[in-house]
Amino acid sequence: MKRYNLLIVLLLLIFNVTTAQKKGSPAADFSALKEAKAKIEKTVPAVIGHLQTIATKEGDNNILTNGKVALGKEYGILESEWRLYRGNMNNCILNNSSKKAKKCMEYHTQYLRNTLINYKNYITYLTKKNGYLGVEGDTKIDFNPGEITTKLSEAYFNGNDAANRMKGGQKKEFLGQNMAEDINLSPYNMIAQ
Repeated sequence: MKRYNLLIVLLLLIFNVTTAQKKGSPAADFSALKEAKAKIEKTVPAVIGHLQTIATKEGDNNILTNGKVALGKEYGILESEWRLYRGNMNNCILNNSSKKAKKCMEYHTQYLRNTLINYKNYITYLTKKNGYLGVEGDTKIDFNPGEITTKLSEAYFNGNDAANRMKGGQKKEFLGQNMAEDINLSPYNMIAQ
């Protein structure tokens, strides 16, 4: 009888660890981070293109130059918050019980959402019709802070559930994937061409 119990426990343990580590599993899917990164980065060329159009129309290159500097400052704020957010979410999962981890993650997600809203308000202000620069046409930008943070929150909640089925070293390795270099926002100077 004892051998069968041990075998069942061992099989359940193996199943839980392999399920938590499958790349296609919803529990281990951090693809929302790459999607969010792409959406954030796409805003920069869209806004700069808009500023270029206005600068050409008005015959004043200062509009483009000053706009790029101002956009760079706003993007820089978002870039540092993006890095902090991912580190804080990992810390929430690694250093807390499941219940406390979820509260911790909700707090940091709300903070990121506020930063994304501020950024969206800024770029909307720069690109809206008859806005800051007296533009005649709107520039549409696919950037919804609520949608982005909802997907990120779901990814981390699923990641937390998966991490809870792992041992310490496995947890760190698993969560380390969302701190990878390719998920960092590209530097502003690289995408503001």
